[in-house]
Amino acid sequence: MQTATISKTEIELLIEQKLIEILGDPDSGLKFTTSFVQKIKERLKKQSQRISHKKILEMYGKY
Repeated sequence: MQTATISKTEIELLIEQKLIEILGDPDSGLKFTTSFVQKIKERLKKQSQRISHKKILEMYGKY
């Protein structure tokens, strides 16, 4: 990877990776609460609803 051709997004990703490497992942070792796990399980049981981009725009008056 040449520094002259690296994008802003790639630089941000490299910085983030390096910070996590140096400081560690702040979420490491955290556990989900029982209530959170239960809510996720309930949501997964329900059939998801897909809404098109066009419909979202119509709903919010941008189309």
